[in-house]
Amino acid sequence: MIRFSFIALAALTVALPMEQAMAKPLRNGGKLLLTNGISSLEGAAGGGLTPWAVIAGNETDEGFGLSAHGTIVEVKDYDYQSAGVAIGIRDRLELSYTRQDFNTNEIGAALGLGKDYAFSQDIVGAKLRVAGDLIYDALPAIALGVQYKKNGQGDVVRALGARDDDGVDYYATVSRLFLSRSLLLSATARLTKANQMGLLGFGGDKKGNYGVEFEGSAAWQLSRGLAIGGEFRSKPNNLGIAREDDWFDAFAALSLNRNLTATVAYADLGSIATVKGQRGVFLSLQTAF
Repeated sequence: MIRFSFIALAALTVALPMEQAMAKPLRNGGKLLLTNGISSLEGAAGGGLTPWAVIAGNETDEGFGLSAHGTIVEVKDYDYQSAGVAIGIRDRLELSYTRQDFNTNEIGAALGLGKDYAFSQDIVGAKLRVAGDLIYDALPAIALGVQYKKNGQGDVVRALGARDDDGVDYYATVSRLFLSRSLLLSATARLTKANQMGLLGFGGDKKGNYGVEFEGSAAWQLSRGLAIGGEFRSKPNNLGIAREDDWFDAFAALSLNRNLTATVAYADLGSIATVKGQRGVFLSLQTAF
């Protein structure tokens, strides 16, 4: 019922502006630099750790935008890579797909999985901006999102204590860019039962039901093409064998030109799969049109 209602609302919200604007030419990009965010770890436009109430791509409400990204996270004992694409429809609806791969390196052998054992996950997402605007409206931008996640190692994650190898996250996010102060603030509430985003399955022996987690971002735009900031993401703690910690990062995003953005961050991901102190570097490259 939740999925059906979300899709119906998205279709109605997008169809009306499309019908009214059929005679208008589609412009090739119109957003201010960096205001479309970057691709988060799960593929939604926003910050690296959390989505914002912005829509992927450079287009305004008169066009269709597109973005593609590649991300690498290197922490003390693990390697993470993801790649994905997202489509923005008239700056109202976003559809995304992301593939994640998480390599356990030497820890895989210690856990009995084998050296360089890798977890993988596919994520299909949708986000609808339901009200407001990041800059120009009296209301901040407000968006609702859903992410379907399918883990590729069902037998293994169940052996670790997870209840399922697939699941759905639901989130609501509010974002505002105070242009006169060059300051962006964003807050997200996420309904989830994913373990480490779903890379270790969904639900567990400690807790199997959905819980609400909170996420936030703050960014300061130093110039038209450079922003710095930080993010926070609280995490569920469902598995007895693998405690999760909240995530933090400090980032810098540089718009190399209108179509290319590079982001580097220091990330503190806490304990992952029984190993504490997972801190390291987040690198992401995004192209958008």
